[in-house]
Amino acid sequence: MIGGGPYFSTLSLFVFLFVPSLPLSLFLSSQVEVYSVTVDCTVASRFAHTVMTSSAINKANASQEIFFEVEMPKTAFITNFSMLIEGQIYVGEVKEKEKAKKQYEKAVSSGQTAGLVKVSGRKMEKFSVSVNIAANSNVTFVLTYQELLQRKLGQYEILTRVKPKQLVQNFQIEVDIYEPQGIAFVDAYGTFLSNELLPLVEKTVTDNKAHISFSPTLEQQRKCPGCDGTLIDGDFIVKYDVNRATTLGDIQIVNGYFVHFFAPPDLPRVPKNVVFVIDRSGSMGGTKMQQTREALLEILKDLHMEDYFALIPFDHEITPWKNSLMKATEENVAEAMKYVRRINDNGGTNINDAVLRAVKMLINDRKNNNVPERNLDMIILLTDGMPNSGESHLPRIQENVRGAIDGNMSLFCLGFGNDVDYSFLDVMAKQNKGVARRIYEASDATLQLQGFYEEVSSPLLSEVDLRYPDNAVEYVTTNHFRQLFNGSEIVVAGRLSDNDINNFLVEVFANGYPFTKNTNKWHKANPYNSCHVHLVCVLFIDRSLTVTLRDSVKFVILLHKVWEKHPYHQNYLGFYTLDSHLLSPSVHGLLGQFYHGIEFEVADLRPGEVEEKPDATMYIKGQALNVTRGWQKDYRWDVKNGENVPCWFVHSNGTGLIDGDASDYVVSGLFKTV
Repeated sequence: MIGGGPYFSTLSLFVFLFVPSLPLSLFLSSQVEVYSVTVDCTVASRFAHTVMTSSAINKANASQEIFFEVEMPKTAFITNFSMLIEGQIYVGEVKEKEKAKKQYEKAVSSGQTAGLVKVSGRKMEKFSVSVNIAANSNVTFVLTYQELLQRKLGQYEILTRVKPKQLVQNFQIEVDIYEPQGIAFVDAYGTFLSNELLPLVEKTVTDNKAHISFSPTLEQQRKCPGCDGTLIDGDFIVKYDVNRATTLGDIQIVNGYFVHFFAPPDLPRVPKNVVFVIDRSGSMGGTKMQQTREALLEILKDLHMEDYFALIPFDHEITPWKNSLMKATEENVAEAMKYVRRINDNGGTNINDAVLRAVKMLINDRKNNNVPERNLDMIILLTDGMPNSGESHLPRIQENVRGAIDGNMSLFCLGFGNDVDYSFLDVMAKQNKGVARRIYEASDATLQLQGFYEEVSSPLLSEVDLRYPDNAVEYVTTNHFRQLFNGSEIVVAGRLSDNDINNFLVEVFANGYPFTKNTNKWHKANPYNSCHVHLVCVLFIDRSLTVTLRDSVKFVILLHKVWEKHPYHQNYLGFYTLDSHLLSPSVHGLLGQFYHGIEFEVADLRPGEVEEKPDATMYIKGQALNVTRGWQKDYRWDVKNGENVPCWFVHSNGTGLIDGDASDYVVSGLFKTV
């Protein structure tokens, strides 16, 4: 059983509006005029609130279908959509992912107005909706979305995609930024900005506020004098960072919640031992192989003298450049670059043996003291296809790699192109303290590869644990992170038990670097910026027992009572872990195998045996499982009755979800081992 609620990703949002039925006619772009497009973005404490408004008029003598399309960041979520038609406001209803596509198709087939979010490129999702508008009538679309900005490479990015497709009488982009810590820098530019349009970007920056505006006239938008084409077609981007004066970061409090931003400045860079595992199979031929070579050459140039590195190209055979890691001296780097230029494509794809060879090399070099003890170990895998040589069963490969790494190093996976099984790489990376990234086949693939390496190549801290006093904080979001990279940021949010608190002890532990400080200086967030916090889910009912191991890991055991006349269910004990991040990565069991996260995707929603409990397909651990929508009780707020929480139930005793078989976890007593 996996719990879940409304969340936003591919096909994740459905907007349903009730609009008077109008006769359908063909869309004639020449008779629909978009006369106003405005974008108003307000950022406070990294939280962006964007309102996009577009107004159009149907100049035809008959009703027409008018389309509204907006591309927004994948990390954003829509909070409101409405339309104003002839003085009447129609407000959309946001639906959760599982119901979205089905209700969308039903609404469209019955002539009602509906919109759906779909993936659109690397960073964006597209929201589109259409409505029939009477002759000589106006329509105004208003879309509101929000996003928590993520810090990458030392900066935050606000990306607005604008494609009005025609000249617009009133075109305006306004961005206001408020950061209590103070603003370090602000930069604004657009992919469509010509030398003539660039001076129209106005920027005002004070200590903790910034205002950026761009409002070209109708004539300034024209591609050429007298023509109807528009220059406004692309991305308007604002980048900025905040001042970082304190070791423990910045803590802000609003309405009984706190947000902790942790990105300590001036930390020394941690040297690394990095093994590049490079797919050179036949499918990597041509442009992909050339771009991989170009990226590797640039990456090798960025290695520091104290780093150690290795190259392991593979197809159906594994052929390391050297049998051990080499120090990144000028001579060794130059020799490696000559080797990279000679890498050519050939043969099949043996991912299993290639990654295991990298793990073995790192382990042996540590055992033989060939690399410094303080260096961090990482493997970077680049592949474009499915394994078809050696071990090819995806769950077995993941199991082999996880067992070999055993929590002692990080694995980062790059999936090149559309044929790669990205979910396989994503799960394998996250199982081993890493992340995965898709590399799109395009002219800038070399830059994509370099960009990913820049993000992960400078680890500052590992196993970061942020701790807050139990008597001051009721709940927190995830507060354990496997790595902190240079230029990134850790964000933890939580609810305070005392709204009037003036200070509490903040402790940060990271691989032997303890930060402890009694923090009593707070920044108050702007009142309009409501704090959206997803809290740790802990169940509380009448009877419970809390077990604490060595003053750290807490377990709660709850007695769940079942209706006494139920034909087969009996009372049972629920076992809940509150601090799973404090356990060793090697912990395993019916619960332990899920302590460090699990990736899954649910698709193909279809009717189930019970109308209100649809079936679907869950893609998890390289398998496709049949699951059924159901409900569980959350007793946090209503101890007596509980609150229904949507869940997915896995059939056949969890076969395919859990490692092994359900019978493997059955013991004769509560304190017996298998």
